[in-house]
Amino acid sequence: MKLLIATDAWQPQVNGVVRTMGIVIDTMRARGHDVHVISPQDFRSMPCPGYPEIPLAFARPRRLARMIEDYAPDAIHIVTEGPIGFAARRACLRNGWHFTSAFHTRFPEYLRARAPIPVPLTHALFRRFHAASSNVLVPTQSILDDLTARGYGHLKLWTRGVNRTLFHPGRRGESGLPGPVFAYVGRLATEKNIAAFLELALPGSKLVVGDGPQRGELEKRFPDAVFVGAKTGEPLAEAFASADVFVFPSRTDTFGLVILEALASGLPVAAYPVPGPLDILAKAGPSAGVLDEDLAKAALGALELGPVDPDAVLGDFTWDACADIFEAALVPRTPAHAPAFAPGNAELQPAV
Repeated sequence: MKLLIATDAWQPQVNGVVRTMGIVIDTMRARGHDVHVISPQDFRSMPCPGYPEIPLAFARPRRLARMIEDYAPDAIHIVTEGPIGFAARRACLRNGWHFTSAFHTRFPEYLRARAPIPVPLTHALFRRFHAASSNVLVPTQSILDDLTARGYGHLKLWTRGVNRTLFHPGRRGESGLPGPVFAYVGRLATEKNIAAFLELALPGSKLVVGDGPQRGELEKRFPDAVFVGAKTGEPLAEAFASADVFVFPSRTDTFGLVILEALASGLPVAAYPVPGPLDILAKAGPSAGVLDEDLAKAALGALELGPVDPDAVLGDFTWDACADIFEAALVPRTPAHAPAFAPGNAELQPAV
């Protein structure tokens, strides 16, 4: 099968969308599929206001349609509701091509946190964006239920995975910090609510792994916290495993890949009872962490739980399972392309 991916979020950006799609694409290629990615690198772009590391592409539907026709894919998946996503959607509608899409980010809530734009208004735009999609992949049951209540359709649950070869308790070493060590790993941005963690009165040390537009501000406000910058690969795995509790203060993430990485590393999780943590810990079980509106209470409760047994909590959180769902949800670009792959589990939606 020839699969075209249209996405505004792509390397070298560092976020959960890029990581998820990178792994899924690698898995699809390993299964013998030909995958082509249309990303901001294919267009002129400008920095996103407030997020200069994120490019906004000047993508035009007609040019995107030519790119799609030149590649001649059997299936199309639109990852994001950004300039490339909207241009790809428009190209599909103009040509009668069917596609799938995904809801990766609670952008309406992110936008409301930064500007006086009502959440329902942004959801109305996104609901129309996804209305023509044959399958809309969503990461958790909580998000699926919320979007259903908001009038979205064609929703399919799409789990995530974790690399347990990289992330495991055996990576644990000496952090060099007074214990216990409470760690946050992720982007340092307003919507991640990191200050809620750093303000807590907790024993030991607070470790912050990551980078982003809020780093300078947070370092000034919380000089007692230890900021080590972004890490990847084995250094990241060692940072996870060398902590004692993973604190996830975000209230707006749709999932939280770092929660799975923490559990795989043997760390109990402390978080708010919101979509993402709620869904993961509901499946992982009570030994995986503590959810509480009092984040300090959750953090201390997670510390009391002690190390997590990854085998007992991770279950079917695998990248193969993630790729299986993604592949099964794909639909032929046109009926003529159906023989190229096993059909997905949805009826083709009319281009509207």
